[in-house]
Amino acid sequence: MPRHGKKYLEASKLIDRQQLYEPAEAIDLVKKTATARFDETVEAAVRLGVDPRHADQQVRGTVVLPHGTGKTRRVLVFAKGDKAKEAEEAGADFVGAEELVEKIQGGWLDFDVAIATPDMMGVVGKLGRILGPRGLMPNPKAGTVTMDIARAVKEVKAGKIEFRIDKTAVIHVPIGKASFPPEKLLENFQTFIEAVVKAKPAAAKGQYIRSISLATTMGPGIKVNPARAVPR
Repeated sequence: MPRHGKKYLEASKLIDRQQLYEPAEAIDLVKKTATARFDETVEAAVRLGVDPRHADQQVRGTVVLPHGTGKTRRVLVFAKGDKAKEAEEAGADFVGAEELVEKIQGGWLDFDVAIATPDMMGVVGKLGRILGPRGLMPNPKAGTVTMDIARAVKEVKAGKIEFRIDKTAVIHVPIGKASFPPEKLLENFQTFIEAVVKAKPAAAKGQYIRSISLATTMGPGIKVNPARAVPR
């Protein structure tokens, strides 16, 4: 059984483990439980009433958080010619083609998101075994294989995140930093939950959102009332 530190135990005393908190209350509490010496990330975990073993019950999508995640994300773009120039002007950190593929094959992975134009996917496909397991492979469903390179880069820089269920039907995403004002964290949280609701598969039956919890990087989980998570 894991042993928690003194700060974690003190923060836990602020929380009623049996209570389902209103979103705004949970946000206030999560800020109070951020006691680390660094600016902790606030993470949301949502358990869904779907069976991830079935293809028609997969939940995946993207959403642009209105206030970003608080983290500067390094964007790599596979593109040539005018599209490469477009990527650079939009703020991409790394832009290239075959030379970037060779660099990645050599072990370099100092980026957070990879975007590609459709014509580059034949070359990028060689990196499937490297990028795939790390969640870095460009994908049309995530909006990272596109001809609208400028928009894709700007959205990622502005706070676009990808979400998908894991094998236990849970989605984990960052919704900001503990230093964010509570109203910004709340807006990010609600925007994310709305995106999850919109991504509900037609095959999902019964209660879709089973549980929601918020926690900082080093803090305890705080349960949120799923019925009050989406603004009406």
